[in-house]
Amino acid sequence: MNAPIDPIDQRIIDALAHDGRMSIAALAAEAGLTKTPTQTRLRRLREEGYILGFRAILDPSKLGRDHVAFVEVKLDKTGENALAAFNAAVRKIPEIETCHLIAGAFDYLLKVRTRDIRAYRTVLGERISSLPHVGSTSTHVAMQAVKDEIL
Repeated sequence: MNAPIDPIDQRIIDALAHDGRMSIAALAAEAGLTKTPTQTRLRRLREEGYILGFRAILDPSKLGRDHVAFVEVKLDKTGENALAAFNAAVRKIPEIETCHLIAGAFDYLLKVRTRDIRAYRTVLGERISSLPHVGSTSTHVAMQAVKDEIL
């Protein structure tokens, strides 16, 4: 069972969410601790799954992937086998940045990043539409990201 996080743990989490590459010394200063207890808390937060890992935040426009489309997907079947097949297949498409099972008028919401609308059309036509049990899709193209944060 995980120990509950306290205000010091929360300061560590907040600091790392802002800068995952900060040194232990800087993290300790943010937390109001010395280095050793900060390292102990950081290890516990990782072991208990509060911190899943560290990664670089990339600039999609510099990587040629600044076209964003949100795709509503309605499946023709929604049994556990159909959901499992869709889930497994969607994980193999690199252009799909996020995929959420939704309660509502459609079954999944995908966030798709591509170079441009032409590349998106190819991904939709050749990959997303051929995923297992896809009955229909509806696309919404993002014009601007007003807020796009990673928790």
